[in-house]
Amino acid sequence: MINNDIYRRLRYLFGYHYDHVVALFAATGFEVSEAQYKGWAGTEEEDRFIMMTDRELAIFLNGIIIQRRGAQEGPPPVPEEEMSNNTILRKLKIAFNMRSEDMLEIFALVDRKLSPHELSAFFRKPSHKSYRYVKGQYLRNFLMGLQLKYKSSLSHPK
Repeated sequence: MINNDIYRRLRYLFGYHYDHVVALFAATGFEVSEAQYKGWAGTEEEDRFIMMTDRELAIFLNGIIIQRRGAQEGPPPVPEEEMSNNTILRKLKIAFNMRSEDMLEIFALVDRKLSPHELSAFFRKPSHKSYRYVKGQYLRNFLMGLQLKYKSSLSHPK
C-alpha cells in the first residue's frame, strides 16, 4: 500500500477538500500547493500523479491528530522522514483516541480477528522480541474498518 492510497482513503473518510488539506498542513507549520493536492489524489496512470513521500504523509497524519485532538503546547510535531505501517497505525490510533478494544472492534468489522496480544505487538519498539511488523493487508483492513464505522459521521467536516 503506497502513501497515496492511505492519503486518498483518509481524505475520503473525512470528506476533505483542498481547503481542509491546506489547513491540516498549516496546523503543522507546512504548506501544500494545489498541484500537490491534486497529484497525491491522482492514480499512478495519470499525468498529474505525484508520489507522496513518507514525510508528507507524516505531516498529513500529524495535521489530522491536531485537528481531532487539539494542538499541544509548544512547537508542532516534527514529521518522521521514514514511516512504517506500524507508525501509521499508531498515528491513526492517536487521532481517533482509540484504546486497544476500539481497534480490535475496527478489525472485527472487516472479519480480521486479532488477539489483544497480537495488537499490542504492533505498538512495541522494533527491538522488542515480541515486536510485529504491520503488513499492508492489516493496514488496509484497518482503514476499511474505519470507513465502515465512521464514514457517515465524519464525512462533513466543519
